[in-house]
Order: sequence, then C-alpha cells, then structure tokens
Amino acid sequence: MLDVLQREAIYLWYYIDIQLRQMVGYWALGILIGSAISVFGKDRINAMMERLQHSRLSNWGILPAPLLGIASPLCMYGTAPIVASLIKKGMREDWIVSFMICSILLNPQLLIFTGTLGSTIVALRIVCGLVSGLLAGVLVRIFFREKPFYQLAVFEKLTNRDNDPNMILKLLKNIGRNIRGTGPYFLLGIFLAAVFQRYVPPESIDALYGQRGFGVLVATTIGVPMYVCGGGNIPLISSWMMQGMTIGGAIAFMTSGQSMKITNLGAVKIILGAKHFAVYIIYTMGFAFLSGVLTDFIL
Repeated sequence: MLDVLQREAIYLWYYIDIQLRQMVGYWALGILIGSAISVFGKDRINAMMERLQHSRLSNWGILPAPLLGIASPLCMYGTAPIVASLIKKGMREDWIVSFMICSILLNPQLLIFTGTLGSTIVALRIVCGLVSGLLAGVLVRIFFREKPFYQLAVFEKLTNRDNDPNMILKLLKNIGRNIRGTGPYFLLGIFLAAVFQRYVPPESIDALYGQRGFGVLVATTIGVPMYVCGGGNIPLISSWMMQGMTIGGAIAFMTSGQSMKITNLGAVKIILGAKHFAVYIIYTMGFAFLSGVLTDFIL
C-alpha cells in the first residue's frame, strides 16, 4: 500500500512539476506588472477617463473607454471607487460600463497568465473582452438613456486599500496582496490540473467539453462555480484543452467565470442593485455562450 501511494505521489509531482515550470514565470511576471500599473498608473488611468469627458469625441468616446479598462489591473473592488469618482463627475454611464466590463474581463496581469495557453487564446480573449465591453456600453446607451444604471448611494462601502504615502512600500504591499490573493488558487489549480491529467481519462473530458455547442454550454455554466482566480484556472484550462476541450469552450469558461467569480459579483451587486445585477448576469452568460459558439464555428 505504501509503495502504491509513493508511486502515485511521484506521478502527481511529475505533472505538477511540468505545470509549475510552464506557468510560474507568467504568474510572477503578471503580479509584478499588475502591481506596478496599479500603484503607479491607476491615477493616470483615472485622469485619462476624466479627459474623455471633456473631449469632443461625443458618442465615439465609448471606443477608448474599454482600452483604458484593459490597462486597469485592479479587482472589481479596486475599480469600483474609480467608477464612483467618474459618475460623480458626470461621466457618461455607457462609457463607464465599457470601462468596467473590460476591467473585469481583461487586464495586463490576467493576459500574462493567459499567455501560457498560447497567442491565439490571448488574442481571442482580448477580442471577446473588447466586444463585450463595447456591446455592453451600447446597450446601456440604448436602454438606460433616461435612467441611471448605477447606485451611487452605496459606493461608499467600497474602499481603496492603496493609501500608503511611500510608493515603494505601497508597491511591495500591493505585490504581497497579489501573492496572497492569487498564490493559493494558482497552486490549487496546478494540483487539480495534475489530478485531472493523472486520473481523468481524456475521452471523459472530450465527451464533456469536446462537442461544439453542448461543450460550450457546459463550459459557460461550469465556469461560474469553478472559477475563483484567473491564475488558478489557467492550469485547469490547459489540462482540459490537451484532453479535448475546444477553444470556444475555453473562451466561454474564461468569460463567464471571470465575469461572475465571487470576488467580482460582490462588488457588482453593490454598485448595480438587484434588478440591474440580474441584467448583468443574463448579459454575461449569454455573451460567454455566444462568443464560445462563434469561436468554434469560425475556427
């Protein structure tokens, strides 16, 4: 019995070691760059959004807004104070929605994590995130032209923890929070990916995720409860794709999961209220499914 356990431990470590060698560099680089932008670039991103308000872009201002959202490497609890500030200063809500959606779905840290899946997945993730942000902004512009989409009264509940006056200490604290926040999930994802590779037959993954349409639907649905941290789910997606998951399934899983992971939903629920929160859920699930189906159809 002991020999069997030792042998299985060796097999598991083999898969863990491979995953760590492939991904730990991307994870560390993502944390470093994300924290640096968060500490040194957040105020600039906020200022650039404010300048959009006073520009002559009119409705075209919705185009640069999602790009600034991508540049924002903040969790939703970090993005919400920026959103609150912009709304109080009179920024158009369709622009802010585009900024917020892209900030949730895409940021430099997350894209660096995704780099381990290959440039095609990164490019598709960027395209889907941008389209999602732009479409959400257009829909808010059409359907919420005469009424507010956000709840300003509850923004005060969301606070910003980056308040150390020493910028070096501020950066180190931000890196530490990033490591504590993503590290356990990253290691858990590595372990679970090793378990899947060792004990789950490839044909089982192929039957679950490999079928066009149905596989995307499963990925969209299962992405919500299983998706906790972008860094922790990349190893799982990598393992599933090697065992038969389609590219569309991977895109759907990442889109629905990132949009509706627990840490994001708490902040989104606070700033939207129950009715508009339901709209957000329907939109994100529908977009994730359609983007996955279209990806598989095109590719």
